[in-house]
Amino acid sequence: MYCTNCGNSVDVNAIACMKCGANPKIHRKYCGNCGNSVNDNAEVCTNCGVALPSSMHAQGSMAMGQKDWLTTLLLCIFLGEFGIHRFYTGHTAIGVVQLLTLGGCGIWALIDLITIITSSFKDAQGYPLYKK
Repeated sequence: MYCTNCGNSVDVNAIACMKCGANPKIHRKYCGNCGNSVNDNAEVCTNCGVALPSSMHAQGSMAMGQKDWLTTLLLCIFLGEFGIHRFYTGHTAIGVVQLLTLGGCGIWALIDLITIITSSFKDAQGYPLYKK
C-alpha cells in the first residue's frame, strides 16, 4: 500500500506515514494501490485503474461515512449504558452486548467515554472520529 498523501510505501495497517506523518488513507494526492499521482477530482487511478474513494478529499477532509467525534461523545454521555454510540460508529455486535449488559454495568460505557475524550476511539472502518 502507498500513502495517499506523499506516495511513500506504507504498511496496510499503518495509521501514519513514516515519511510525511499523515494518515495514509485520508488524503488523495496519490493512489493507495500503486502510488501514482492522481488528480484531486479523479474517480479512478489512470495508472492502475483502481477506483479511488470518492469520499476522501485532499487536505484531509472528513471522509464520507466517517463518524463525528462530538456526536459520538454526546451519545456515549447520555446513552452509553445502552451502547448507542457503538451502533452509531458501526460496532453493532459490541453495541448489542452493551445494550444487553447496560454498558457492562456502566464500566464499559465509562471506558468508551474516556477513549472518545482522548481521541483513541475508532469507528468500525478503523477511521478516527472526525473532529471539526
